Amino acid sequence: QDELVESGGGQVQAGDSLRLSCVASGRRFTFNSMAMAWFRQAPGKEREFVSGIEWSGNPTYYSDSVKGRFTISRDDAKRTVHLQMNSLKPDDTAVYFCAARWRYAITDSRYDYWGQGTQVTVSS
Repeated sequence: QDELVESGGGQVQAGDSLRLSCVASGRRFTFNSMAMAWFRQAPGKEREFVSGIEWSGNPTYYSDSVKGRFTISRDDAKRTVHLQMNSLKPDDTAVYFCAARWRYAITDSRYDYWGQGTQVTVSS
């Protein structure tokens, strides 16, 4: 069955960087036809959109809170999407989820495939 597998989370201090990765493991998962996105959910808060990338790699999308600090990219040959997170802040602390849907990235949670989540903790 198609599945998204995430990695790269961890415990860091404010100002540090992390790189999250998400691999589409299913052979029937048409990665190069899928828009990919990252969401995050902090304790007691709703899941929120962080970043998205169109099936073609362009354009990309970012929430206002991460714009200029985070960069999303994809490697279709490796069936992988990355989220480079720089200048991390304590407010970035959350479980980060990878998501996929057909073609077009959207900023709400209407995605069809979800990863298990990876914890990012940023201390001040």
